[in-house]
Amino acid sequence: MVVLAQMLLWALLVVPVCGAAESAAGVRTVIVGGDRDYPPYEFIDKSGHPAGYNVDLTRAIADVMGMKVEFRLGGWSGMRSALQSGKVDVLQGMSYSQERSSEVDFSVPHAVVNHAVFARKDSPYVSSLDDLKGKTVAVHRAGIMHDYLVRQGVGGKLTLTDTPADALRMVASGRADFAVVAIVPGMYMIRELKLSNLVPVLRNVATHRYCYAVKKGNAELLSRFNEGLAILKKTGQYDAIHNRWLGVVEPQTIDWWTFAKYAAVVVVPLVLLLGGFALWSRTLHRQVALRTADLTREIAERRQVEEELRLNQQQLVQADKMAALGVLVSGVAHEINNPTGVILLEVPILKRFHDDSVKILERYYEENGDFSCGGLPYSRMRQEIPRSLEKIQDAGKRIKRIVADLKDFARRDETDCNEILDLNAAAKAAVRLVEPTIHKATTRFSAEYRKSLPRIRGNRQRIEQVLVNLILNACQALPDPERAIELTTWHDVFRNQVVLRLRDQGTGIAPEHLSRLTDPFFTTKQDQGGTGLGLSVSAGIVKEHGGNLQFESNGEGTTVTLTLPVYHEENNA
Repeated sequence: MVVLAQMLLWALLVVPVCGAAESAAGVRTVIVGGDRDYPPYEFIDKSGHPAGYNVDLTRAIADVMGMKVEFRLGGWSGMRSALQSGKVDVLQGMSYSQERSSEVDFSVPHAVVNHAVFARKDSPYVSSLDDLKGKTVAVHRAGIMHDYLVRQGVGGKLTLTDTPADALRMVASGRADFAVVAIVPGMYMIRELKLSNLVPVLRNVATHRYCYAVKKGNAELLSRFNEGLAILKKTGQYDAIHNRWLGVVEPQTIDWWTFAKYAAVVVVPLVLLLGGFALWSRTLHRQVALRTADLTREIAERRQVEEELRLNQQQLVQADKMAALGVLVSGVAHEINNPTGVILLEVPILKRFHDDSVKILERYYEENGDFSCGGLPYSRMRQEIPRSLEKIQDAGKRIKRIVADLKDFARRDETDCNEILDLNAAAKAAVRLVEPTIHKATTRFSAEYRKSLPRIRGNRQRIEQVLVNLILNACQALPDPERAIELTTWHDVFRNQVVLRLRDQGTGIAPEHLSRLTDPFFTTKQDQGGTGLGLSVSAGIVKEHGGNLQFESNGEGTTVTLTLPVYHEENNA
């Protein structure tokens, strides 16, 4: 008997091995089809195995019904065709529609799928599907929303994709305006694929029952899945699977016994103690109100922190770009130094040669009269050559000075604000750096640097960065070159500060924008490539130096006043 039992046990272990559609013991393998890329409902995991809510539910049904199943996940349109051709026996997740019911038979629903419209965060507001007309809409090919959108008249500019993830990627990259995807898979894929610029802009545009589907007329197989699903709901296995992947969607029913039990425990004592109930109710309401206020505050603080993190990340990206630009400027300045050095080295030699040779040329001129030299009469060249050599030498010196200013400005800032510096010198260096922009913007630039200006303590490179930003903003505000820019420095004896004032005759600043000029990423020049970081960074630098940056505008121009404290050596002994 023991040997016979062992033989029977071995036979039972051999039967479940996957083989043809039907095993040696007559237990037919049910081929279950599904979408390979529809998480969290059904998908191929990183190990190459079927996973998801549908897969776990099908396995549980197979266990309770004694069925043997084999999963085949692929493209959704291909799976629908495979069901009709008999290559698969059942699709484990298919949204119900009246049109589809003429092709397949549906089980009782095992989930409810809500669909949403996804778009980039900077997309315009959408209130209904009518707003999608005329837009490029990405949708899963052969999915339920493909059929639905065509019926709703949004099929004109539909872009069909192989998977819902492809539809979301198209929107994230800007190749489509909107994507219509089920809300749960959509949020899941946004998180997994890190498509952080996508949000659902219109929720619950359509709700569909989610069922098993078999080929028309296969009532026997459909009844087995219906029966297995009913068993799982009674035993609680369905709730565990549903909650694990999707969370609780269907409200739990309360039976009469539970209701009576709670009535006996809660309602009867409360009726007997009406006065105590009133006091308890007021206390509960107060606690709920306090807790609600706490949660609201926590949510607001979390959103503020998230927004600050996003702004900091964008500032880091911009700072990295500026650092790369500084390296580029340093390299270019170094390359310019080489030819400039040759000019400054060779011009004095040419001047000495001219001084020595002019005696011979003058003697020849006196004896033979005027003659051609370099294509021009010598009587003219004798005056032009000295002036040309002086101009070349002055230009070379100017190039060398500008290159030195560029290298100082672009040099990596590794010092604290402990330099003792002259605001006039910093202002002159900033003007030299942006001199081409000034000449292009205005013919009426003036600068008045008061003499004997007291020194300040700070970082020269950062102060120059502030002044460059202010001058560039003033240039960009001028509508034509006839408008003026005035720069003035002086010492405010009463407040013991040095002051730099920059006044332009530009278009001015709207009153509602004055208070936001130094906010990060606030800009009125987006069409000109403005990032909104220049004045924000400048204000931070000035504050770091203990100074103040003030803006005034009357609608016909802007005045920027920079004040910095005077450095006193005795205070730092």
